[in-house]
Amino acid sequence: ELLSQIGNPHRAYPSVHIAGTKGKGSTTAMIDAILRAAGYRTGMYTSPHLHTFRERIRLQGKPISERALTDLVERLLPILNERPEVTVFEIITALAMWHHAEERVDFGVFEVGLGGRLDATNVITPRVSVITSISLDHVKVLGETIDAIAREKAGIIKPGVPVVSAPQREEALAVIAEVSAERGASLTVAGREWRWRLRSADISGQRLDVYRAGHEEAPEYPDLHLPLLGAHQLENTCAAVAAIE
Repeated sequence: ELLSQIGNPHRAYPSVHIAGTKGKGSTTAMIDAILRAAGYRTGMYTSPHLHTFRERIRLQGKPISERALTDLVERLLPILNERPEVTVFEIITALAMWHHAEERVDFGVFEVGLGGRLDATNVITPRVSVITSISLDHVKVLGETIDAIAREKAGIIKPGVPVVSAPQREEALAVIAEVSAERGASLTVAGREWRWRLRSADISGQRLDVYRAGHEEAPEYPDLHLPLLGAHQLENTCAAVAAIE
C-alpha cells in the first residue's frame, strides 16, 4: 500500500533478490559489481550499515547522497504521517525502491533484511531469486529448526522465477527444492550445476575457476580474482556467477 502511494517504484526496473543466513551481503555485493562491470546502472539495497546509514541505499556502488536521501524523506513524510503503522525497515525499503526508480537504474539488487517470506523486500518479483547458506538464525522469529528457517527463506521464491542456491545442508536444500517445484521455478545449485576450483590464495585474495558441471577442463570463467578471503566466499562467488547466468 505504501509503495502504491509513490507509484510502485519496485516495478520500474528488473531486480535480483538475495536471502540466506550467511553470505547474502557478500553475494549481493558481487552480483551488483558484476552487473556494473557489464555496463548496467545498478541500485543496491543492503542492511545493516557500518559507518553511515546511507550505505544501505547505493547507486552505482556509492552510498546515496545526503541531499537525495533528505529530499526523499521529506517527500515521503506526508504519506508516513497518515500511516503510523509502517515500520522503520518498511520505510527504508520504500526509500530504496523509490530512489532506484528515480535514478532509472537498469537493475535493482535487493538483500533480504530478515527471513524472506514476510520481509519487506518480498514485494518484488525478481528475474532471479538467490538463497545463500542457511543455518540457525533469528530462531525466535523464523523457527527453531533448519527446515523451518529454510521455509521462511524459500518464501522469496516466485512462480516461474529461476532460483539459485548456494551449497546447503541436506534438510535446507530439500525445502528449497520442494518450494521451487511447487512454484514451477527452476533450481540451480552451486556445487552441483555450477562448480568452482581454487587456484591460489594469499593475503591479497583468491583466484578461482567457475564452470558448469562437466566443463572442468574448459571453465566458462577461468582465473577469477576475488579480493575476499575465506573458503566460504568461493561458494558465494559460484552462486553469484550462477545467478548472473
